[in-house]
Amino acid sequence: QVQLVESGGGLVQAGGSLKLSCAASGSISSGAAMAWYREVPGKQRKLVATITSRGYTDYNESLKGRFTISRDNAKNMVYLQMNNLKPEDTAVYYCYVAGWWGQGTQVTVSS
Repeated sequence: QVQLVESGGGLVQAGGSLKLSCAASGSISSGAAMAWYREVPGKQRKLVATITSRGYTDYNESLKGRFTISRDNAKNMVYLQMNNLKPEDTAVYYCYVAGWWGQGTQVTVSS
């Protein structure tokens, strides 16, 4: 069993920043990649970014440059720094590790 708990979402004005955190606990391989996805009602959940245990990252091309994924292996944490937020970034953001999903955290960007 794996538990993923996201935090850090909220309401922010366009151009602002937020940092999301995800705390992972349970039976997680130390080599597991971690990822962030986001979902807008009525649309498919989409990959935002991934990070391997060694720190290699990959991003949704459309978000590269504004979003930064990072992790702390010692704490089993993954983060998503989001800068210059736009209204179209409004979504529920989910943490994903090894087939497990968190409950999601709402990010709302006002214009």
